[in-house]
Amino acid sequence: MESGTLCSIGELARRTGLTVKTIRLYSDRGIVVPAHRTPAGYRRYGPDAVARLALVRTLRELGLGLDAIRQVVDRELTLGDVAAQHAAALEVQIGILRLRRAVLTAAAGRGPTTSEEMERMHRLARLTGDERRRLTDEFLDAVFAGLGRDADHTGIRRSMTPELPDDPTEEQLEAWIELAELSLDPDFRARVRSGAEGRAADLPDGGFGQPRPDVVAIARDHAAAALATGITPQSSRADHVVAAITADCSRVLGRPDDGELCRRLLRRLTAANDPRRDRYFRLLALINDWPPPERLAPALDWSVTALRLRTAG
Repeated sequence: MESGTLCSIGELARRTGLTVKTIRLYSDRGIVVPAHRTPAGYRRYGPDAVARLALVRTLRELGLGLDAIRQVVDRELTLGDVAAQHAAALEVQIGILRLRRAVLTAAAGRGPTTSEEMERMHRLARLTGDERRRLTDEFLDAVFAGLGRDADHTGIRRSMTPELPDDPTEEQLEAWIELAELSLDPDFRARVRSGAEGRAADLPDGGFGQPRPDVVAIARDHAAAALATGITPQSSRADHVVAAITADCSRVLGRPDDGELCRRLLRRLTAANDPRRDRYFRLLALINDWPPPERLAPALDWSVTALRLRTAG
């Protein structure tokens, strides 16, 4: 289009690749104003119309509304101002989409899901920071309430508390949904509570603040070493490992190293050996961006099997 030459709306459409209908809409909204109208009312556009429509097209592809675009092309607002506002709005939309994707991915990963389960997952994903903290506190209160002094539980509670970031990844959102569901599971709560009661019972005053390992940690450490060297719980080589476990636990508990101690250990380790416990702490590490923890189940499986064989004998 030569300088000073006017063109029809049809020619402008051919030059820009937009439809006549779209250009007419932009004209009616004051975004691309005709430079002239013929006596018959036909629109004629000036040489700046092509460049103006190219900018409009770009802004539309970026998702800006027509009112904002008109303000930009008329220089009522700077492009930077509008871009910043739009970027902020997109950030909110992206957060919503990531939340939806996390819920759908979590639902797809667990197989058949009822509408009630889907609604619960969506509700858990949308909890505010305060609501997440209340849910976590209620779970930990159910686990530790009445077991020694509250101050004794502080470190353990902190190590079990999820802190979802303000801008979580989809994986962290999925992990939060699953962890929250575990926290609400009455059977899981009961198993974790049982483990906490067992640990409290192992300590002289029923408190948690004693600077010494509990029997689960003792068994885990010995069994992990046995697993690393290829010792099976059924082999005779496991005898000295079991003897070391019971000797250390006897010393910590202040009880005789006898058959009753073995049976007590077997009950404690069996109760602690819940795969959901490992899952909780792996989800917690993902949410809090901690290194993934070692799985407790293999060492406890070894310990339970070895103790059961020797207790039965």
